[in-house]
Amino acid sequence: MFSTVAIVGAGTMGQGIAQLLVESGLTVRLHDRSAEALSQAIDAVTRRLQRRTDMDTSAAATANLLLSTPCLAQITDVELAIEAVPERLELKQVVFAELDRCLPASAVLASNTSGLDIDKLADSTTRPERVLGLHFFNPPSLMPLIEVVPGAVTDSAVLAAVQAFAEQLGKTPITVANRPGFVVNRLLFAMIAEAVRIVDEGETPAQDVDRALCLGASHPIGPLALADFIGLDVVLDILQSLVSGLGTRYEPSAVLHELVTQGHLGRKSGRGFFSY
Repeated sequence: MFSTVAIVGAGTMGQGIAQLLVESGLTVRLHDRSAEALSQAIDAVTRRLQRRTDMDTSAAATANLLLSTPCLAQITDVELAIEAVPERLELKQVVFAELDRCLPASAVLASNTSGLDIDKLADSTTRPERVLGLHFFNPPSLMPLIEVVPGAVTDSAVLAAVQAFAEQLGKTPITVANRPGFVVNRLLFAMIAEAVRIVDEGETPAQDVDRALCLGASHPIGPLALADFIGLDVVLDILQSLVSGLGTRYEPSAVLHELVTQGHLGRKSGRGFFSY
């Protein structure tokens, strides 16, 4: 079982996964190529862990399990690395190649991608049998599902170990095929893309689109509020990747491009389809 885990990418998902792992008693080496982003992430996760400690004194020992790791070459003692950089295939391939060079041959390399081709990531390494997808959902500490995505040559023992790891974290793993969008995002982003197109038509405001799904289909949150929560830049990246794999029904519309260009990225920027 894995006891020391590297997380590469200190953004929203990297921070969330780090928090979850530390709260589960694992040692986490968090890395980001930006020293500023890494420092901010360590501070943010530490604050969240401290709030939990204030409520639960048994969590006090978790603070020293989160380690800032500015250089990937320092990551030599991990059994598992989880890549959580932005959803761009070329960037992830570079990260996987670097992890392959730095980590021991026995280490498992996992991607938190929400739908990119696992085999293309595995081909960036000399250990494709030890590469797979490990897709957490936001926020990782609360969402119960993890999609586990084996590649064409992923070793069955590696797959079993990662499934057991997900269960150790208190999650429910499902094994899904290596197809664009996997299962959840293939369904979810088709809905988000259509919701944005409706707004783009100019006759139905975002508030009413979300009300329609919440009141008419019992959704707990509307698709546009959810897009704001995910981050509109992330939504755009995912939709563009799905277009290449599944076709134009995932094509992001003009209003989404415009919001991202203007820096209106949703909750994290204070404004997206809604204001916060």
